[in-house]
Amino acid sequence: MNTIEPQSGTGFEIKKGDYLKVVCPEGEQVADLMAYRHNDMTEVLSNGKTFDYEESIYLTTGNILYSNKSKEMLEIVLDTCGRHDFLLAPCCPDTFKKLYDNVTEHPSCRNNLYESLKDYGVEAHTIPTAFNIFMKVDVNKEGKIQVKRPQAKAGDQIVFRAHMDMVIALTTCSAEKTNNGTLKPIDYQVLTLEEFTKENQMRQKS
Repeated sequence: MNTIEPQSGTGFEIKKGDYLKVVCPEGEQVADLMAYRHNDMTEVLSNGKTFDYEESIYLTTGNILYSNKSKEMLEIVLDTCGRHDFLLAPCCPDTFKKLYDNVTEHPSCRNNLYESLKDYGVEAHTIPTAFNIFMKVDVNKEGKIQVKRPQAKAGDQIVFRAHMDMVIALTTCSAEKTNNGTLKPIDYQVLTLEEFTKENQMRQKS
């Protein structure tokens, strides 16, 4: 298991058919996920296409995340939390100035995603909306949105199956208010089909 420290991020490659497990080890911590097709960075995770095809803004086990070219990227095969967000863009320096009245330098998810992706030629301003793992955003009947405390408990996890070779960037969300006032690590692991099957069998027996 790999650990991403608070207010930081990482990047890595994943093969088609492999599994990505993301764990909230201490509870109430959001992780921002971004994915690009390997060797074609013009194809990227898309919230709009995902909403079109899945017909929901709330995504959990059985849902698929799509690319901007309408291709299947990541399928959610296990989700012990059940609530995530795909509406809000990664926080950036302007987010903290406009929403949090923070005029000083502050770590941000967009900058951490960029640092993890820049070697692949990605520019910061082109990074779209990330899949905000463990983030809870409510939408009322008038369409107003409100960020609530994450409902992820310690040990909650989500597992994705890769539908293509991809470059993945993953962060621990840097916005204190999004994480109920505290900042904690996120764990992750890339598994083969054999490893995931064995782990899942052990889970079902326990």
